[in-house]
Amino acid sequence: MAIIETEAALHEAHRDNHTHRDVNGGWLRPAVFGAMDGLVSNLALMTGVAGGAVSHQTIVLSGLAGLSAGAFSMAAGEYTSVASQRELVEAELDVERRELRKHPKDEEAELAALYQARGVEPGLARAVAEQLSRDPEVALEIHAREELGIDPGDLPSPLVAAVSSFASFALGALLPVLPYLLGATALWPAVLLALAGLFLCGAVVAKVTARSWWFSGLRQLALGGAAAGVTYALGSLFGTAVG
Repeated sequence: MAIIETEAALHEAHRDNHTHRDVNGGWLRPAVFGAMDGLVSNLALMTGVAGGAVSHQTIVLSGLAGLSAGAFSMAAGEYTSVASQRELVEAELDVERRELRKHPKDEEAELAALYQARGVEPGLARAVAEQLSRDPEVALEIHAREELGIDPGDLPSPLVAAVSSFASFALGALLPVLPYLLGATALWPAVLLALAGLFLCGAVVAKVTARSWWFSGLRQLALGGAAAGVTYALGSLFGTAVG
């Protein structure tokens, strides 16, 4: 009885502790990186323009233009990229579907060979391949995963990718503009808010990495701050030269 209880306790402990991080990042990774991209690019744009000693209205206009242009560019790029990827995957699935229909035995033998190459005994590999090949849709799914490394039922949506990229980039790019929209006339409130946003984004990224939240936050803060500082210096240099 004690042995059974001990085994149950060990099983429960293993179940509770045997968890892994989300290595794909799910929706969190692209959303955070999209917002971070908007933050860094628009902050750098605005500080570069501000370095040229222009009016705060010009800085606001530059920030809003950078927000809209960047968000639409990100959305269009993501839509085209994901749509092209999906079309390529669907074309390869059609090829595999035709092969399964025309040469079912050859595909079954191919699947058995894949399992044998992974260490499964030949007889068992053939039996598993035969059983999986009885249903054409199951066979297609297995071949797609084994040969192409994809899941036919979990293909990315171009529209979802475009909308999420647009929203996350726009949200990030809005932060450095927000103080001006609320009445600020100096650059420093925009810089402070943007740097705080960069730290927060870096800290959130730690959710999908092995780094601590403060390390990720400070790293992103340093990178974003460096980009803003360099573009401000360039804006000052070019503004003086043009003036």
